[in-house]
Amino acid sequence: MTDIADILKGFEPISLSEMESVKLMNRIDTKFAINIRQLPAILTKAREAYFAQEIDGKRIATYDTMYYDTDDCDMYMRHHNRQLVRQKVRIREYVESQLTFLEVKRKNNKGRTKKKRLAIRDERLEESAMSEFVAAKSRYHWEQLSPHLRTTFRRITLVNKAKTERLTIDMNLRWSNVVTGSETGFDDLVIIELKRDGNVSSPMIGILNEERVHPLKISKYCIGTALTNPAIKQNRFKGKIQRIKKLLL
Repeated sequence: MTDIADILKGFEPISLSEMESVKLMNRIDTKFAINIRQLPAILTKAREAYFAQEIDGKRIATYDTMYYDTDDCDMYMRHHNRQLVRQKVRIREYVESQLTFLEVKRKNNKGRTKKKRLAIRDERLEESAMSEFVAAKSRYHWEQLSPHLRTTFRRITLVNKAKTERLTIDMNLRWSNVVTGSETGFDDLVIIELKRDGNVSSPMIGILNEERVHPLKISKYCIGTALTNPAIKQNRFKGKIQRIKKLLL
């Protein structure tokens, strides 16, 4: 991690307020998975083409997320069963910025992701507002949902110099299943996600091609659920989990 932090110092910084113009709440996502050993070379090549988000002098941020689902895991199962239209509901804490949001992510049948979020400060006091938000922005009702999977990770956020693309790099993934009590994690897995408003030019695509890194459709919620709940249907994800484990050798 020291090498990565040192490399990040070579990036021009971008502040949280400057990031406002690059929210990309309606976007196309492309994901990749790599071994953390590959990350220093990728970051070094990206240094001239990207800004690095900085919060209070830090360029690696901590994220703490609780995913919600129905009792029969409808959101997970819709993804598993290849439903193109699907949603996720989560409460995410952005630790360094001291912000917490209730978020609804929706994917349509064109592969486009839309995210809506509600700032929350106290869940007990805002139960009514949260219920209204989920009913308005998703196909679910808040009363149907309960906590299912806690996910924590460390994130680097890059923005290309044209400010048409946001790139997240997630490391040190940990999962804790509320239903089964099982916990697991991948120390060496890194998930890279390109978030773009359409297929705009991306310097990172060229860099990843040079490093022979290819896209991999991966959901942190679904992979984490499959890893921590052996009783749940997971045929679709077994191949991806094996691919990840092979990548980490």
